[in-house]
Amino acid sequence: MMAFLRNREIRIFALLMAAICVIAVITGFVISFITGVFTTILCGLFCMAFFVFTRKRYRDIAFLGEQIDIVLHGKDGFDLNMFNEGELSILQSEIHKMTVRLKEQSDMLKKEKVYLSDSIADIAHQLKTPLTSINMIVSFLGHSDLEPQHRLELVGEMKSLLARIDWLITTLLKISKIDAGTAIFQKEPVSVPILLQKAAEPFLIPLELRNIELRVNGDGVAQFTGDLRWTSEAIGNILKNCMEHCENGGLIEIDYTPNPLFTEIIIKDNGSGIDADDLPH
Repeated sequence: MMAFLRNREIRIFALLMAAICVIAVITGFVISFITGVFTTILCGLFCMAFFVFTRKRYRDIAFLGEQIDIVLHGKDGFDLNMFNEGELSILQSEIHKMTVRLKEQSDMLKKEKVYLSDSIADIAHQLKTPLTSINMIVSFLGHSDLEPQHRLELVGEMKSLLARIDWLITTLLKISKIDAGTAIFQKEPVSVPILLQKAAEPFLIPLELRNIELRVNGDGVAQFTGDLRWTSEAIGNILKNCMEHCENGGLIEIDYTPNPLFTEIIIKDNGSGIDADDLPH
């Protein structure tokens, strides 16, 4: 009761009501004794009804405050369906919408964190391919009997691999932009032959060392609208998997075919394939 009366609005209204009731009772007794008694009883009942309903209303508001506190502490599963029609019911509905929205945002943030973590791990894994090729090139460059022309070719290949590493690091930054919703993908004509050449460049030396043939079949003019670098990165990932699962002397074949709806690119190899346990990853 004391906590209820600590509300400033309740104290002011109680004093105002008490003053009105005193004036009404005095006026009633001035008119007649029966009128005074009736006015006293009526004022008492009115005051009791007011305090009972007002106290219940404040309890409901306090309950809503507790539920909001539960939401702010990351818990859910509470029931706000205890209110009937009225202003508190509307407030309950709005709080329920807020909790649903907050939960959706929380789940979305968790998924984005998982995606970002997986993407960083994937890029770290992809960095191993150009670094491995660079190590091989460095070992070749250390040979004193290496022909100058071949040395220049290896240096050029190393520059290309370093550019790829730079691209992968840039990609990591782009993923951060995607996570923040600020990334912009290019929408421009992409030549499929140029795309496949760019995607295959980092793997030419490892393919040659493993004696794996890379065969491309197409009309040489097919194109589509998209982002060259991002698509090249995706195809490069597939080529890397094909190379890792091909035996020495194997074959990787790329077929591309344009049609009125889309451009189809099929990449296949004659290797053992990815183990079923590794497919989800």
